[in-house]
Amino acid sequence: YGIVVYNNRRVNFGKVDPHAAREVFIREALVGGNWETRLPFLAANQKMIAKVEELEHKSRRQDVLVDDELIYAFYDQQLPPEVCSGHSFEAWYREESKKQPDLLKLTREELMRHEAAGITTNAFPKTVRLGGVDCAASYLHEPGDARDGITVTIPLFVLNQVSDERCEWLVPGMLKDKIQALLKSLPQRPRSRFVPLPDSATRLAELLCAPERFGTGSLTDVLLKQVRDETSLDVKRADFKLDMLSPHLFMNFRVVDEHGRQLGHGRNLGALKAEWGAKARGAFQALAGLKLGSTAADAADLKQKAPQALENHARGAIKSGVNGPGPAAKPGSTTLSAPAAPSTPAGQRYTTWTFGELPELMEIRKAGQTLIGFPALIDGGDAVTIEVFDEPEVAAAKHRAGLRRLFALQIKDALKYLEKNIPDLQKMAVAYMPLGTQEELRTQIIDVALDRAFLLDPLPTDEYAFKRRVEEGRGRLTLIANEVARLAATILTEYAAAARKIKDTKNAPDATADALQQLQRLVPKNFIAVAPWAQLAHYARYLKAITLRLDKYRADPARDAAKLAELRPQEQRYWRLVAERKGAVDARMQELRWLLEELRVSFFAQELRTPQPVSVKRLDKLWAQVNS
Repeated sequence: YGIVVYNNRRVNFGKVDPHAAREVFIREALVGGNWETRLPFLAANQKMIAKVEELEHKSRRQDVLVDDELIYAFYDQQLPPEVCSGHSFEAWYREESKKQPDLLKLTREELMRHEAAGITTNAFPKTVRLGGVDCAASYLHEPGDARDGITVTIPLFVLNQVSDERCEWLVPGMLKDKIQALLKSLPQRPRSRFVPLPDSATRLAELLCAPERFGTGSLTDVLLKQVRDETSLDVKRADFKLDMLSPHLFMNFRVVDEHGRQLGHGRNLGALKAEWGAKARGAFQALAGLKLGSTAADAADLKQKAPQALENHARGAIKSGVNGPGPAAKPGSTTLSAPAAPSTPAGQRYTTWTFGELPELMEIRKAGQTLIGFPALIDGGDAVTIEVFDEPEVAAAKHRAGLRRLFALQIKDALKYLEKNIPDLQKMAVAYMPLGTQEELRTQIIDVALDRAFLLDPLPTDEYAFKRRVEEGRGRLTLIANEVARLAATILTEYAAAARKIKDTKNAPDATADALQQLQRLVPKNFIAVAPWAQLAHYARYLKAITLRLDKYRADPARDAAKLAELRPQEQRYWRLVAERKGAVDARMQELRWLLEELRVSFFAQELRTPQPVSVKRLDKLWAQVNS
């Protein structure tokens, strides 16, 4: 009579509607995987489905995995009509699986609508070798997602050794799509030579996927050369519009610490290095420090057991560099033996070369992987230490400073004499006052003198070569220091004159602003130390040209404005490129840099002459080479 006896009580739906219960069970439990069971077939099927979905992500296609209806039909065909719940299914499965061990297991072929041709381990590897380490790679086809494309997990300690050029190539399976996108971004004339683009991209990808070519150099540069060779057109690197490429055609990076925790991610490797590079260097040096320490401990133990074993161990522990051992001893001279590696604890301080031969490269093993380190001497003020760096450029710069300090420690008396007897130091210091102190000026002069006396290439790599260089440089140091001081005095005299002229010139805002910018770029605080020695000899002429230009300005301001209008585009594109390359300047860019100064002399102070002919046309030709 309407009295509720049971409310919301769970009942067996199979008894109410067996047919509907069977359909719900198959769709939700077996197809959807929403069922906790220990039966092996379900986990095996879900694993196989995940593998096929991975193929979809790699091939960037959504039509490889069959849809849920076909999987439902597979189970519906296999299960008897009376199975409509987990209990009835398990009872049936236990009996049937005795007869058919692979009962209900889906195969790869049954789950795929068509064969995913080309989706192989070689085309889409599980790891990508970056910086000497196999980094885990994952793939996702989800346009708009930050992880779309390939994501590589990079351990922090190897970050600085990851090459931008290698990352341009992605993996072989993605190369065809990237080449096609790059060809599509070209101007119409060269692009038309590769129509149809898919066929050309396939052909070029097969060519560049050869083991000896894949990953070598910059993909853009390699493709640029190929386009030039096939079209005979003067295609520039800038003709490839990288901003037109889809994000998934650039590698995505995930930086993790030693515990696997994510520190940073993104597709801009340079930005990640800028943010985490210092910590990455510290992590790498921690590994290198352990390497140096273990090498020392092993060496001490081996030395007690057998001298020959020590030599073999040292040679195996650290790989020798390109320069190799120092020069052979002359007849009648004392031969100094040099161990093959600095078998010393990390952080040990040295005041002379007592650490054996210093190699250019060092192997560091980490979890079965081999990293390459670059040992360098580090300036510690009253001594030097040995550290290992993950970047050869950083190591080279640190090593020169450390080697300079080690030479200085061998000639303390000579340096004390030099510090007190630099000619006209006080007079120079007055002109240098807007830039720095007298002590800073003295330090620069002495450092450059030490470089020119002792740090000529090739640098010493063992004790014998070091001691020989000390004796060679000691006798010429004073003469070289006096030469550096005289040149610095001449430059500072012209610097002071140019600075006064800029300050005193009125009613010439464009000319004085341009001259001031030139002066600041030419003569920073450490100009003696950072400017190439060959160019320092021209500094006085460059500075004199500033003074003469402003002297002439009043007579013909229109001519000055016209020449400045010609000069500005040349300089703007150069400094823009320097910024894009984050200050990395190669030999051709260095040549362009100093030709710009010579162009200023030819424009504004022709009477000072230039060592070689220079013009806007010549700079344009050199610019085409730099930017090619």
